[in-house]
Amino acid sequence: MMIVTEMDIRQKIVSCCRELIASGLTQGTSGNISSRFQNRMLISPSAVPYDELTPEMITTVSLDDPDGAWAGPLAPSSEWRFHQRLLRERPDIEAVVHAHPPHCTALAITRREIPACHYMVAAFGGANVRCAGYARYGTGELSDLVLEAMHARTACLLANHGMITTGETLDRALWRAVELEALAQQYILSLSAGDPVLLSDAEIAEVIEGFAEYRPTAADRAEG
Repeated sequence: MMIVTEMDIRQKIVSCCRELIASGLTQGTSGNISSRFQNRMLISPSAVPYDELTPEMITTVSLDDPDGAWAGPLAPSSEWRFHQRLLRERPDIEAVVHAHPPHCTALAITRREIPACHYMVAAFGGANVRCAGYARYGTGELSDLVLEAMHARTACLLANHGMITTGETLDRALWRAVELEALAQQYILSLSAGDPVLLSDAEIAEVIEGFAEYRPTAADRAEG
């Protein structure tokens, strides 16, 4: 079994932050990424351009301290509260990605959830991706709304703000971020084309079951 060190996670957070910019999922210094490490979380710092970010700049925050006791050369992201709550209260989550991609944010501005417009909605745990209610960024109130919207889900939108995805690994959380933005774009396009035909709960349940059994083979990778 490969041992993952704290430095491994710090380096991975840096590379994932840069991927957010490269993939168009966020811009400037907006967005933030965290990962669990023992009884702490490692999280990107506040207001640092991602092309200047180094592993040593990643901040460590206690998962147990509600005041967010932290250590490092820079203060943690202003959104540390919902990162901490998700990692503390959801043992299935190892990493959290928050960003402001255009299509997810457009839906969040209209305070729409993403319904079962495509089978890939099942990748987020159910028949929809909910939109959390609005509260100012960085507040405990926003954390409460996030935990509610994320119940039995791996992603949510944030009203008038952006989106959150989670994962069993940093790679998985980032993959879901890319997939969620693609799904949001598809849903917006379908709304402009007419009335989207939604999949039933039974159809989504079938997809979730199929995802649980899916393991890519060498042939799948070759064809993909």
